[in-house]
Amino acid sequence: MSTEATVILDGVGIKRALTRIAHEILERNKGVTDLVLVGIRTGGIHLARELASRLEEIEGVKIPVGSVDITLYRDDIKTQAAHLPVGKTEIPFSTEGKRVVLVDDVLFTGRTIRAAMDAMMDHGRPQYIQLAVLIDRGHRELPIRADFVGRNVPTSRKENIQVRFDSGDHPVEVFLEKN
Repeated sequence: MSTEATVILDGVGIKRALTRIAHEILERNKGVTDLVLVGIRTGGIHLARELASRLEEIEGVKIPVGSVDITLYRDDIKTQAAHLPVGKTEIPFSTEGKRVVLVDDVLFTGRTIRAAMDAMMDHGRPQYIQLAVLIDRGHRELPIRADFVGRNVPTSRKENIQVRFDSGDHPVEVFLEKN
């Protein structure tokens, strides 16, 4: 079976999308007061750092960034091998009463986001949680919607979307694979 890949966002397109998302976050939250970003491992954390950098350029304020690993919160854990690799959740700040923007690279079924929200609630009770994703590909299995989307890309279930990062963890392209 061959795989055909098509680039749907190049580096410049990704930068534009992240800059737009940063502005939308600022508008929706009326600034950065009590705002924190939490990226979902692994791609989401890289994008959260990129968004924090853009927010700092715009507002002149450093935004706290954390990361959450959802391995132990997945609803398919019983169907996986007994020894799943567990990453590290690093939230070096309180989320109590904060405006949390959860960041991920690709939104698909919604199950990853549900698991991330469960994990976030173990770290305190935020004022609210918003969701920012670079790509929304549809096919939701849970009633989850992103607040901030870089690009909507309708796909079939047989297709896959990947975000490629360089050695410095900066996003360089988004591509669609057709099997």
